[in-house]
Amino acid sequence: MTDRVSPYEPLTLERLGALLAGADEARRWRLVAEFLEEYRWEPVDSRIDLLSAEPVPTGDEHWDVFLAALAEHLSAKDGRGAPQWVESRSLRRFWFPFNTRAARVDAMVHAPAAFRRRGVYVAAHELNVA
Repeated sequence: MTDRVSPYEPLTLERLGALLAGADEARRWRLVAEFLEEYRWEPVDSRIDLLSAEPVPTGDEHWDVFLAALAEHLSAKDGRGAPQWVESRSLRRFWFPFNTRAARVDAMVHAPAAFRRRGVYVAAHELNVA
């Protein structure tokens, strides 16, 4: 009997979106942290492949827009333009994922541009989980 071992494949943003659907908030943040860790270890030249396919809707507009902001933010950090699919996603009302008074102030001051322009206020250090 031969056991088949699948080769390692890093988590893509498309797959992350599917995993976020129906997950509770704590699990969602753990999945985002896992994605960011895997993204960080991928060679810079292949990272764009992790962002290029548009995620399916998660069932929560906040998270759908968060994924677009994350794709744009990571692309910019790697010196690339964002995937085309991110352009259509933004919120009408601001969203503060970490909604304490201190976290709101921190996010207002330190949210990366890709997040701010979409109405998602999360401080940059919250994205440095890896």
